[in-house]
Amino acid sequence: MTARSLHRTFLRSAAAHPERPALEVDGRVLTYAELRLRALAVAATLQARRPAEGPPLTAVLGQRSVEGFAGILGALCSGHGYVPLLPSMPPARIALMLERSRARCLVVDAAGARLLPEVLPRVPQALTVIGPDDVDEAPTEAPTESPTESWVEPSVGEDDIAYLLFTSGSTGQPKGVMVAHRNIARFLEVVTERYGLRPEDRFSHLFDVTFDLSLFDLFGAWSVGGCLCCPTGMQRLFPARYVDEAGLTVWFSVPSTALLMQQTHALEPGSLPGLRWSLFCGEALPMKVARAFAAAASNSVVENLYGPTELTLACTVHRLGPPDGGEDDGEVVPIGEPYPGMEARVVDESLREVAPGDSGELLMTGPQLALGYWDDPERTATAFVTLPGSGPGSEPEDHPGRTYYRTGDLVRRPREGEPLRFLGRIDSQIKLRGFRVELGEIEAALRQASGLPVAVALGWPVAAPGGAEAVVAFIDDATIDVNAVLERVAERLPSYMVPREIRVVDRFPLNANGKIDRNELRARLGAEPAGSQ
Repeated sequence: MTARSLHRTFLRSAAAHPERPALEVDGRVLTYAELRLRALAVAATLQARRPAEGPPLTAVLGQRSVEGFAGILGALCSGHGYVPLLPSMPPARIALMLERSRARCLVVDAAGARLLPEVLPRVPQALTVIGPDDVDEAPTEAPTESPTESWVEPSVGEDDIAYLLFTSGSTGQPKGVMVAHRNIARFLEVVTERYGLRPEDRFSHLFDVTFDLSLFDLFGAWSVGGCLCCPTGMQRLFPARYVDEAGLTVWFSVPSTALLMQQTHALEPGSLPGLRWSLFCGEALPMKVARAFAAAASNSVVENLYGPTELTLACTVHRLGPPDGGEDDGEVVPIGEPYPGMEARVVDESLREVAPGDSGELLMTGPQLALGYWDDPERTATAFVTLPGSGPGSEPEDHPGRTYYRTGDLVRRPREGEPLRFLGRIDSQIKLRGFRVELGEIEAALRQASGLPVAVALGWPVAAPGGAEAVVAFIDDATIDVNAVLERVAERLPSYMVPREIRVVDRFPLNANGKIDRNELRARLGAEPAGSQ
């Protein structure tokens, strides 16, 4: 069965739109016919050279290059799922992921090839490495021919792994999320219909391929015959210029990118007229940032998407309404309603559903629920659970035995007609002088008191696992009167929740996925001499 596999998604578009641009990267434009040739050349090389043993996974070490994208498509067209790796990663981490995946084939681009002397000696299993010079490509003047007669279209089942993404684990070891073809196919079906994606659309590509949100960029474009537009290094520094120069119609980024654009005065009203859709995911979207982007992209619709990797990119969505529509501009944008076929439950510590209006952990299930964690049945059993029974507002035998994913996210269960609202992480809850404190609640109070779109609260100094002696907050505006902010926060929160101090940073540090790097802020606190304030 191959009907709902990622490689068929791409090949259908290549057949329907052979001369349309499929990829713009490094100043080059590849048509669907040209990208198909490269992908099938990689696929045929893999089929001819890979060993028979090992899991059906091929690792791809590359980033924002023709060879990197052809490697991803080639792995899929060969019948394997792909494991994305970045040349910017430390060689030891690349080797660890290769070891954990047990992949026996590795496709590299030029940047990836330069790392091989440092990577390969650390990998215990034998690897068949395929670089740009190893691929037997067909002549570019015959784009309708297969690159080699040896390529055989694979039989791929809907339950087979489409991609294996390694995410940070609480144990310090990366955990591999297995996403099936049917999971990503369902997501693509939903967004293609919701956004009316079409061949004329030009998609942003701001995510690394190791971030699951990149799947929307790549296969949102390639499922409809659209163009994936990769920014240059300069365009990444000036994203508003990138929108204009690339002629983008579909924007997708983390909210921190929009926040940076707002802070650098790049979101002037009407300045991004070419966008049809402005989509955000990956972290809480401040309402003020969403409003500023909506004013700049005045011809687009702004939506806030939510979803962990285990639920295949995004599983709930909220469309931003007009400014006078009653939404609270002082808070974050809601995460909205579940995607078609997805079901949300908000539960307490016993996994019993809480009453409408109460807060609890968000659990979700449906066709986008991933397969679990690679080679980790214990962690899978902990995160993918069945509910013990009914709770307030649920029916006694509602979906008996159905598996739900525990997101670890704190949300408020909506009352009738209300959207889901994200409140923070369950694991950001700390014990402070005997009280259980949710740092997301403190951050919400700081945002309201300061008028800033983003504030970060950390428990510090750490007193014990899960505990802290006090709270330290961070903002990024030196013009703010921090004492006045603390006074206003004290009016909303009990004294033990009021931050001991507010520190001002020039700019929030961001991690590789463009999210605020809380670990870096915590490291700055830990690097101070004992007794410093």
